[in-house]
Amino acid sequence: MTTLLLPLEVEEFLSWMSSERGRAINTIAAYRRDLDGYCAWVHARELTLGSVQRCDLDEFVKQRSSGGAAPSSVARQLAAVRMLHRFLVEENNRIDDPTADVEGVRVPAGIPHPLTEEEVGRLLASVTGSDPVSLRDRALLEFLYATGARISEVCGLSLSDLDREAQLVRLFGKGSKERIVPYGRHSSAALALWLSKHGRLRLEPMRWARRSDSEAVFLNTRGRRLTRQAAWAIVDKHGTRTGLAEKLSPHVLRHSCATHLLDHGADLRVVQELLGHASISTTQVYTHVSQERLLQAYRNAHPRAKIA
Repeated sequence: MTTLLLPLEVEEFLSWMSSERGRAINTIAAYRRDLDGYCAWVHARELTLGSVQRCDLDEFVKQRSSGGAAPSSVARQLAAVRMLHRFLVEENNRIDDPTADVEGVRVPAGIPHPLTEEEVGRLLASVTGSDPVSLRDRALLEFLYATGARISEVCGLSLSDLDREAQLVRLFGKGSKERIVPYGRHSSAALALWLSKHGRLRLEPMRWARRSDSEAVFLNTRGRRLTRQAAWAIVDKHGTRTGLAEKLSPHVLRHSCATHLLDHGADLRVVQELLGHASISTTQVYTHVSQERLLQAYRNAHPRAKIA
Protein backbone atom coordinates (compact mmCIF):
# COMPACT_ATOMS: atom_id res chain seq x y z
CA MET A 1 0.00 0.00 0.00
CA THR A 2 1.19 3.53 -0.76
CA THR A 3 2.06 5.61 2.29
CA LEU A 4 0.06 8.85 2.40
CA LEU A 5 -0.14 11.76 4.74
CA LEU A 6 -2.67 10.74 7.33
CA PRO A 7 -5.93 12.71 7.36
CA LEU A 8 -6.18 15.44 9.99
CA GLU A 9 -8.83 13.54 11.93
CA VAL A 10 -6.49 10.54 12.25
CA GLU A 11 -3.70 12.77 13.58
CA GLU A 12 -6.20 14.22 16.05
CA PHE A 13 -7.18 10.70 17.11
CA LEU A 14 -3.53 9.71 17.67
CA SER A 15 -2.92 12.90 19.63
CA TRP A 16 -6.00 12.17 21.75
CA MET A 17 -4.85 8.61 22.41
CA SER A 18 -1.50 9.93 23.58
CA SER A 19 -2.57 12.92 25.67
CA GLU A 20 -6.00 11.87 26.94
CA ARG A 21 -5.67 8.10 27.14
CA GLY A 22 -1.99 8.01 28.08
CA ARG A 23 -0.98 5.42 25.50
CA ALA A 24 2.75 4.68 25.28
CA ILE A 25 4.93 5.88 22.39
CA ASN A 26 5.29 2.35 21.00
CA THR A 27 1.52 1.85 21.15
CA ILE A 28 0.89 5.11 19.27
CA ALA A 29 3.47 4.08 16.66
CA ALA A 30 1.64 0.75 16.18
CA TYR A 31 -1.72 2.56 15.78
CA ARG A 32 -0.12 4.88 13.23
CA ARG A 33 1.17 1.97 11.13
CA ASP A 34 -2.17 0.18 11.20
CA LEU A 35 -4.16 3.29 10.37
CA ASP A 36 -1.72 4.29 7.63
CA GLY A 37 -2.44 0.98 5.90
CA TYR A 38 -6.18 1.39 6.41
CA CYS A 39 -6.25 4.97 5.09
CA ALA A 40 -4.20 3.95 2.04
CA TRP A 41 -6.73 1.20 1.34
CA VAL A 42 -9.64 3.64 1.72
CA HIS A 43 -7.96 6.19 -0.56
CA ALA A 44 -7.21 3.59 -3.25
CA ARG A 45 -10.94 2.85 -3.47
CA GLU A 46 -11.79 6.54 -3.79
CA LEU A 47 -13.52 6.51 -0.43
CA THR A 48 -13.11 8.74 2.62
CA LEU A 49 -13.29 8.08 6.34
CA GLY A 50 -16.65 9.82 6.24
CA SER A 51 -18.10 7.71 3.42
CA VAL A 52 -16.75 4.22 4.15
CA GLN A 53 -19.52 1.71 5.01
CA ARG A 54 -19.75 -1.65 6.71
CA CYS A 55 -19.59 -3.54 3.40
CA ASP A 56 -16.34 -1.74 2.63
CA LEU A 57 -14.90 -2.74 5.99
CA ASP A 58 -15.98 -6.34 5.48
CA GLU A 59 -14.07 -6.27 2.19
CA PHE A 60 -11.05 -4.69 3.90
CA VAL A 61 -10.89 -7.46 6.50
CA LYS A 62 -11.45 -10.14 3.86
CA GLN A 63 -8.70 -8.78 1.64
CA ARG A 64 -6.22 -8.47 4.52
CA SER A 65 -6.92 -12.05 5.61
CA SER A 66 -6.76 -13.55 2.11
CA GLY A 67 -3.57 -11.59 1.43
CA GLY A 68 -1.65 -13.69 3.91
CA ALA A 69 -1.72 -11.41 6.96
CA ALA A 70 -1.70 -13.28 10.26
CA PRO A 71 -5.07 -13.33 12.11
CA SER A 72 -3.46 -11.51 15.03
CA SER A 73 -2.26 -8.73 12.70
CA VAL A 74 -5.69 -8.35 11.09
CA ALA A 75 -7.38 -8.35 14.51
CA ARG A 76 -4.99 -5.70 15.82
CA GLN A 77 -5.50 -3.47 12.78
CA LEU A 78 -9.28 -3.85 12.96
CA ALA A 79 -9.16 -2.84 16.63
CA ALA A 80 -7.35 0.37 15.69
CA VAL A 81 -9.89 1.06 12.93
CA ARG A 82 -12.78 0.52 15.37
CA MET A 83 -11.28 2.98 17.86
CA LEU A 84 -10.77 5.56 15.12
CA HIS A 85 -14.36 5.38 13.92
CA ARG A 86 -15.73 5.57 17.46
CA PHE A 87 -13.62 8.68 17.95
CA LEU A 88 -15.01 10.18 14.74
CA VAL A 89 -18.56 9.67 16.04
CA GLU A 90 -17.73 11.16 19.45
CA GLU A 91 -16.15 14.18 17.75
CA ASN A 92 -19.21 14.60 15.47
CA ASN A 93 -17.19 13.88 12.33
CA ARG A 94 -19.65 11.08 11.54
CA ILE A 95 -23.15 10.32 12.72
CA ASP A 96 -22.70 6.55 12.45
CA ASP A 97 -20.02 3.96 13.21
CA PRO A 98 -19.55 1.61 10.24
CA THR A 99 -17.47 -0.78 12.36
CA ALA A 100 -20.26 -1.43 14.87
CA ASP A 101 -21.49 -4.64 13.22
CA VAL A 102 -18.26 -5.80 11.58
CA GLU A 103 -17.41 -9.30 12.75
CA GLY A 104 -14.23 -9.72 14.71
CA VAL A 105 -11.30 -11.80 13.55
CA ARG A 106 -10.77 -15.09 15.35
CA VAL A 107 -7.21 -15.44 16.58
CA PRO A 108 -6.17 -19.02 17.34
CA ALA A 109 -5.04 -19.46 20.93
CA GLY A 110 -1.29 -19.61 20.76
CA ILE A 111 0.60 -21.95 23.05
CA PRO A 112 4.17 -20.76 23.54
CA HIS A 113 6.96 -23.07 22.43
CA PRO A 114 9.76 -22.65 24.95
CA LEU A 115 13.31 -23.83 24.62
CA THR A 116 14.30 -26.89 26.58
CA GLU A 117 16.63 -26.37 29.52
CA GLU A 118 19.39 -28.02 27.51
CA GLU A 119 18.85 -25.58 24.63
CA VAL A 120 18.94 -22.60 26.98
CA GLY A 121 22.16 -23.92 28.51
CA ARG A 122 23.67 -24.36 25.05
CA LEU A 123 22.70 -20.84 24.04
CA LEU A 124 24.13 -19.22 27.16
CA ALA A 125 27.32 -21.28 27.06
CA SER A 126 27.96 -20.26 23.46
CA VAL A 127 28.89 -16.66 24.34
CA THR A 128 32.44 -17.12 25.59
CA GLY A 129 34.43 -14.06 24.52
CA SER A 130 35.97 -11.60 26.97
CA ASP A 131 35.59 -8.48 24.80
CA PRO A 132 32.97 -5.87 25.81
CA VAL A 133 30.42 -6.92 23.17
CA SER A 134 30.60 -10.58 24.21
CA LEU A 135 30.28 -9.64 27.89
CA ARG A 136 27.25 -7.52 27.07
CA ASP A 137 25.61 -10.20 24.95
CA ARG A 138 26.12 -12.86 27.62
CA ALA A 139 24.70 -10.56 30.31
CA LEU A 140 21.70 -9.68 28.13
CA LEU A 141 20.83 -13.31 27.36
CA GLU A 142 21.33 -14.42 30.97
CA PHE A 143 19.18 -11.55 32.21
CA LEU A 144 16.33 -12.17 29.76
CA TYR A 145 16.13 -15.83 30.77
CA ALA A 146 16.67 -15.19 34.50
CA THR A 147 13.92 -12.59 34.84
CA GLY A 148 11.45 -13.41 32.06
CA ALA A 149 11.47 -9.67 31.33
CA ARG A 150 10.11 -8.18 28.13
CA ILE A 151 12.76 -6.89 25.74
CA SER A 152 11.45 -3.32 26.12
CA GLU A 153 11.78 -3.59 29.90
CA VAL A 154 15.40 -4.71 29.66
CA CYS A 155 16.35 -2.03 27.13
CA GLY A 156 14.73 0.57 29.39
CA LEU A 157 16.76 -0.46 32.44
CA SER A 158 18.85 2.11 34.27
CA LEU A 159 21.73 1.35 36.62
CA SER A 160 19.68 2.63 39.56
CA ASP A 161 17.09 -0.10 38.87
CA LEU A 162 19.59 -2.81 39.87
CA ASP A 163 20.15 -3.90 43.46
CA ARG A 164 23.25 -5.95 42.74
CA GLU A 165 23.84 -6.98 46.35
CA ALA A 166 20.37 -8.44 46.75
CA GLN A 167 20.25 -9.59 43.09
CA LEU A 168 16.97 -7.78 42.48
CA VAL A 169 15.85 -5.55 39.64
CA ARG A 170 13.05 -3.02 39.34
CA LEU A 171 11.18 -3.49 36.06
CA PHE A 172 8.59 -1.19 34.53
CA GLY A 173 6.01 -3.15 32.56
CA LYS A 174 2.96 -2.21 30.52
CA GLY A 175 1.37 0.99 31.74
CA SER A 176 4.59 1.76 33.66
CA LYS A 177 3.53 -0.75 36.30
CA GLU A 178 6.48 -1.42 38.59
CA ARG A 179 7.57 -4.81 39.92
CA ILE A 180 10.63 -6.21 41.69
CA VAL A 181 12.16 -9.39 40.24
CA PRO A 182 15.13 -11.51 41.38
CA TYR A 183 17.72 -12.48 38.79
CA GLY A 184 19.90 -15.21 40.33
CA ARG A 185 23.60 -15.97 40.57
CA HIS A 186 24.38 -16.82 36.94
CA SER A 187 22.81 -13.61 35.69
CA SER A 188 24.45 -11.71 38.55
CA ALA A 189 27.89 -13.03 37.57
CA ALA A 190 27.33 -12.13 33.91
CA LEU A 191 26.14 -8.63 34.86
CA ALA A 192 29.16 -8.15 37.14
CA LEU A 193 31.51 -8.85 34.24
CA TRP A 194 29.59 -6.60 31.88
CA LEU A 195 29.47 -3.73 34.40
CA SER A 196 33.18 -4.08 35.19
CA LYS A 197 36.03 -2.08 33.67
CA HIS A 198 36.36 -4.79 31.00
CA GLY A 199 32.79 -4.39 29.72
CA ARG A 200 30.44 -1.42 29.81
CA LEU A 201 33.17 1.04 30.75
CA ARG A 202 34.98 0.33 27.49
CA LEU A 203 31.87 1.21 25.46
CA GLU A 204 31.24 4.48 27.26
CA PRO A 205 31.80 7.51 24.99
CA MET A 206 33.97 10.50 25.83
CA ARG A 207 30.78 12.55 25.93
CA TRP A 208 27.27 11.16 26.40
CA ALA A 209 24.79 12.07 23.67
CA ARG A 210 21.89 11.88 26.12
CA ARG A 211 21.59 11.65 29.89
CA SER A 212 19.46 8.53 29.56
CA ASP A 213 22.33 6.83 27.74
CA SER A 214 24.70 7.42 30.66
CA GLU A 215 22.23 5.67 32.98
CA ALA A 216 21.48 2.71 30.67
CA VAL A 217 22.46 -0.78 31.82
CA PHE A 218 22.95 -2.04 28.24
CA LEU A 219 24.82 0.04 25.66
CA ASN A 220 25.49 -0.37 21.96
CA THR A 221 28.96 -0.03 20.46
CA ARG A 222 28.43 3.73 20.00
CA GLY A 223 27.82 4.23 23.70
CA ARG A 224 24.07 4.73 23.44
CA ARG A 225 21.22 2.91 25.12
CA LEU A 226 20.58 -0.42 23.42
CA THR A 227 17.41 -0.33 21.33
CA ARG A 228 14.80 -3.09 21.09
CA GLN A 229 15.79 -3.75 17.49
CA ALA A 230 19.47 -4.09 18.44
CA ALA A 231 18.62 -6.42 21.33
CA TRP A 232 16.54 -8.58 18.96
CA ALA A 233 19.52 -8.73 16.60
CA ILE A 234 21.78 -9.88 19.42
CA VAL A 235 19.42 -12.70 20.37
CA ASP A 236 19.01 -13.68 16.72
CA LYS A 237 22.79 -13.68 16.14
CA HIS A 238 23.49 -16.09 18.96
CA GLY A 239 20.45 -18.18 18.11
CA THR A 240 21.80 -18.61 14.59
CA ARG A 241 25.24 -19.59 15.92
CA THR A 242 23.74 -22.32 18.10
CA GLY A 243 21.22 -23.64 15.58
CA LEU A 244 18.21 -22.20 17.43
CA ALA A 245 17.37 -19.29 15.12
CA GLU A 246 14.03 -20.68 13.94
CA LYS A 247 12.67 -21.05 17.46
CA LEU A 248 14.44 -18.26 19.34
CA SER A 249 13.37 -14.70 20.12
CA PRO A 250 13.47 -12.50 23.22
CA HIS A 251 9.86 -13.50 23.92
CA VAL A 252 10.76 -17.19 23.66
CA LEU A 253 13.28 -16.65 26.47
CA ARG A 254 10.42 -15.12 28.48
CA HIS A 255 8.26 -18.17 27.69
CA SER A 256 11.11 -20.47 28.63
CA CYS A 257 11.67 -18.75 31.97
CA ALA A 258 7.98 -19.09 32.90
CA THR A 259 7.68 -22.70 31.74
CA HIS A 260 10.83 -23.86 33.52
CA LEU A 261 9.72 -22.16 36.74
CA LEU A 262 6.43 -24.06 36.61
CA ASP A 263 8.21 -27.29 35.64
CA HIS A 264 10.23 -27.00 38.84
CA GLY A 265 7.24 -26.34 41.09
CA ALA A 266 6.79 -22.57 41.16
CA ASP A 267 3.32 -21.36 42.11
CA LEU A 268 1.27 -19.90 39.26
CA ARG A 269 0.62 -16.68 41.21
CA VAL A 270 4.33 -16.23 41.77
CA VAL A 271 5.03 -16.60 38.05
CA GLN A 272 2.24 -14.12 37.31
CA GLU A 273 3.90 -11.57 39.59
CA LEU A 274 7.37 -12.20 38.15
CA LEU A 275 6.19 -11.76 34.55
CA GLY A 276 4.03 -8.75 35.33
CA HIS A 277 0.81 -10.23 33.95
CA ALA A 278 -2.28 -8.24 34.88
CA SER A 279 -4.47 -11.36 34.69
CA ILE A 280 -3.76 -14.88 35.92
CA SER A 281 -5.41 -16.19 32.73
CA THR A 282 -2.45 -14.86 30.73
CA THR A 283 -0.06 -16.86 32.88
CA GLN A 284 -2.18 -20.01 32.74
CA VAL A 285 -1.17 -20.66 29.13
CA TYR A 286 2.18 -21.83 30.49
CA THR A 287 0.49 -24.56 32.53
CA HIS A 288 -0.69 -26.12 29.26
CA VAL A 289 2.91 -26.32 28.11
CA SER A 290 3.99 -27.98 31.33
CA GLN A 291 1.08 -30.42 31.15
CA GLU A 292 2.03 -31.33 27.59
CA ARG A 293 5.57 -32.05 28.74
CA LEU A 294 4.26 -34.14 31.62
CA LEU A 295 2.06 -36.19 29.27
CA GLN A 296 4.90 -36.66 26.80
CA ALA A 297 7.25 -37.78 29.56
CA TYR A 298 4.61 -40.26 30.75
CA ARG A 299 4.08 -41.67 27.26
CA ASN A 300 7.82 -42.03 26.76
CA ALA A 301 8.57 -43.60 30.14
CA HIS A 302 5.59 -45.69 31.27
CA PRO A 303 5.71 -49.25 29.91
CA ARG A 304 1.92 -49.42 29.57
CA ALA A 305 1.72 -46.09 27.76
CA LYS A 306 4.05 -46.93 24.92
CA ILE A 307 2.65 -47.90 21.56
CA ALA A 308 3.71 -51.41 20.60
